[in-house]
Amino acid sequence: MRSFNLVCLLALAACTTPPPDIEEATIADLHDRMQRGELTSEQLVSSYLERIESIDRAGPQLNSIIEINPDALLTARSLDEEWRESGPRGPMHGIPVVLKANIDTADQMHTTAGSLALADHRPDTDAFLVSQLRDAGAIILGKANLSEWANFRSTRSSSGWSSIGGQTRNPYDTARNPCGSSSGSAVSVAANLTAVAVGTETDGSVICPSGINGIVGIKPTLGLVSRTGIIPIAHSQDTAGPMARSVRDAAILLGAMTGTDPADPATRDAESAPSDYTTNLTADGIAGKRIGVIRSYYGAGSNPYVEAILAATIESLREQGAEIVDSIKIDTTGVDDAEGAVLRYEFKADLRQYLEQTDAPLKSLAEIIEFNEANKDTVMPFFGQERMLSAEEKGPLTDDNYLQALETSKRVSIAGIDGAMDEHDLDALIAPSNGPAWMTDHVNGDSFHVSSSSYAAVSGYPSITVPAGFIAGLPVGVSFIGRAFSEKSLIEIAYAFEQATDVRQPPQL
Repeated sequence: MRSFNLVCLLALAACTTPPPDIEEATIADLHDRMQRGELTSEQLVSSYLERIESIDRAGPQLNSIIEINPDALLTARSLDEEWRESGPRGPMHGIPVVLKANIDTADQMHTTAGSLALADHRPDTDAFLVSQLRDAGAIILGKANLSEWANFRSTRSSSGWSSIGGQTRNPYDTARNPCGSSSGSAVSVAANLTAVAVGTETDGSVICPSGINGIVGIKPTLGLVSRTGIIPIAHSQDTAGPMARSVRDAAILLGAMTGTDPADPATRDAESAPSDYTTNLTADGIAGKRIGVIRSYYGAGSNPYVEAILAATIESLREQGAEIVDSIKIDTTGVDDAEGAVLRYEFKADLRQYLEQTDAPLKSLAEIIEFNEANKDTVMPFFGQERMLSAEEKGPLTDDNYLQALETSKRVSIAGIDGAMDEHDLDALIAPSNGPAWMTDHVNGDSFHVSSSSYAAVSGYPSITVPAGFIAGLPVGVSFIGRAFSEKSLIEIAYAFEQATDVRQPPQL
């Protein structure tokens, strides 16, 4: 793990008394206390730093934070002064945010994707979404650990492990896995080490860790959030997304992250998207909605406890006035193989472009593979780089095989969702986000049993996971999936479900 000296940072705030009871505090709670003069942003940052020191670095050693922003307390002081002089900029003013370590920041922190190959990589420009957050008054608290290279290195990887950050642990059972690849982002939110966090997803990397760690995660429509300044896997599926303990907080963060980025043409498709996703969040937001239950998700029927949680979710939705259409089967024939080919082609091309544009120390996938092999004792002590080797064999993005795979993956996945929603006149689809967390196993790797992330991931459509139940004390989420740019409607449904069920329970640390 990259070293950081919290003692020195905390000394900057020695004159303040960290406030009690910040656990489970929402953004609205924090702003209310700031408005009444009971809390400053500096005190809030100091409290999170103390929790990181006592819970993440020591105690249960969750190992979710890879690096602390040395400027966090100074930024908080400046924002406190601004609040006193002119009031808050908006709902994110003075609110700490943790970023996944594959998101660029032009500060003293590094952007590494968890890899020793990029240990000294410090881009000179913020990712577009980071600029948006800073403009909104957010404080970048630090970088979160992740599955190295966003889990696109090995077929036998352990989610949440990186050669810089080591193994992130699940706060509900530290012997179990946090899922990934946005492992540290999810754990830092679940354990109250930050107010909110940002993860990234290609397929499941926001939804799975959010579900397994008992928080809310939003995988936005492709293009709603800029991809500029994020270490990529594949431009046809990559997106960053908010992670929070409540639907409203995730909606606030999503609004602060979005915007039209001249450097990312996909964001032009979102020019008419809302900038505020918190309006019309009401307890009766489900009444009259038609919701279809996906019964063809990965691992369907494999875990009776997951099925029981899904049944309870359906009953809750009915009680809230939803019309349930059960069951929806979405044909995904050929999508898995096509998606795999697309990701390997795009990873090789997109990574080269990123490395060159940010003046990274290595300039291609081939050089990274060579570095990993030369340093295999520290970079690959548990698993190899099979995915990277497979991607390096691929040709350019003009290859017919790539173009055919891309066409197949998009056509089939989009037609599957649109077709089901058209046929049944649906407002949303639902499916379990995950099964219970598995034991972390560096020998055999991950053990995924239940997942529904691919529907939205491959199509580029939005999904939001919300806590839905527990199995032996381990969280399980349910995902609401919709058409392109239907985030506002999905968030309204998810909020009403959250208010009616109130499932989330913090880990007992």
